[in-house]
Amino acid sequence: MTIDPNIEARLIELETRLAFQENALAELSEALATSRLEAARNAELLRRALEELKQNRGDFFADPASEPPPPHY
Repeated sequence: MTIDPNIEARLIELETRLAFQENALAELSEALATSRLEAARNAELLRRALEELKQNRGDFFADPASEPPPPHY
């Protein structure tokens, strides 16, 4: 049994396209996984920065009653 050359060429073209699509899908999956890890790291860094800001808020905004009077008094 012989295969029609046109059908064989089409089959090879489809297999080639499928291989490229599988490769592209694997690359996109890897890029998405990397992006998710980076987003998680950034979220953790932001959480820590906000936590430190809350802890140090007292240093930035001192109670006006505890400050010495201005020099013109």
